[in-house]
Amino acid sequence: MKNIGFLSFGHWSDAPGSQVRSGSDALLQSVDLAVAAEELGADGAYFRVHHFARQLASPFPLLSAIGAKTDRIEIGTGVIDMRYENPLYMAEDAGAADLIAGGRLQLGISRGSPEQVIEGYKYFGYVPPEGSTDADMARHHTDVFLQVISGGGFAQPNPRPMFPNPPGLLPIEPQSPGLRDRIWWGAGTRATAEWTAQQGMNLMSSTLLTEDTGVPFHQLQAEQIERFRKAWTEAGHTREPRVSVSRSIFAIVDDLDRAYFGRGGSDDDQVGVIDNAVARFGRSYADEPDKLIEQLGEDEAIAAADTLLLTVPNQLGVDYNAHVIESILTHVAPALGWR
Repeated sequence: MKNIGFLSFGHWSDAPGSQVRSGSDALLQSVDLAVAAEELGADGAYFRVHHFARQLASPFPLLSAIGAKTDRIEIGTGVIDMRYENPLYMAEDAGAADLIAGGRLQLGISRGSPEQVIEGYKYFGYVPPEGSTDADMARHHTDVFLQVISGGGFAQPNPRPMFPNPPGLLPIEPQSPGLRDRIWWGAGTRATAEWTAQQGMNLMSSTLLTEDTGVPFHQLQAEQIERFRKAWTEAGHTREPRVSVSRSIFAIVDDLDRAYFGRGGSDDDQVGVIDNAVARFGRSYADEPDKLIEQLGEDEAIAAADTLLLTVPNQLGVDYNAHVIESILTHVAPALGWR
């Protein structure tokens, strides 16, 4: 395990006990948690993107703010729903945020998850062409995005521009060198993981797979990772790909941890239905550090990945979530081979 970061959904609500009561709280506390995580030695600060919900939605202002206030930590998303995105505008935003962060952006993108509203992307102005699906549209947006962040010119310049143009077709600006290699796809199936490898994107796999073969989640996810790496080699890519998995893991080291998570995590996977397909959800972990080390040592997907993202209960506030991260980094991570 080379890298350990956190993944926040950025929830806010005025429910009793919530330390995050507004959109402003969610954004500002996300910045503060990223700064704290960097100080603790964590490797990454990642944020989920959801529309029409009291959660983090527009990632690039947040990523830029974190980039300006940190120096080392990777900054990313997990994931941006590409059905909602203008790929050219997104390329400008991503290039600018990556330059502000000094090349630390790790963008997770995907077709997206079940939505708060029906076909919400239509309200953003995007409708799949006749004969195609919303998933097709997401992949088309992705293809355009990947092309334009690679730096090639494609736009015909005005012969009488406001400012002088370089010769030839014009690219999106600003460009951030190396960003193309730091794009991840959130894959929910083994087949999608193979497609991800063929496109030359890193693999981001969460605690949910939208397929079920009857084997434990971590084994199914390990197979997904194996297929991704095989497809990557077959595609002839020359760089080493990256793979992340996310888990809910809580080390119980004091009375407050025991009050929140003393009943332990779920020992078994859950099987349900999402978008009319059977899905398998991975278990969560909550125990004393020595027992966590034993349990996590049996997780084949964690062993196969190079990056572990800890999903944090952001509504419990910055201080407690920094404690959650520190407990894992101090008492559990070294036994998993971290550093």
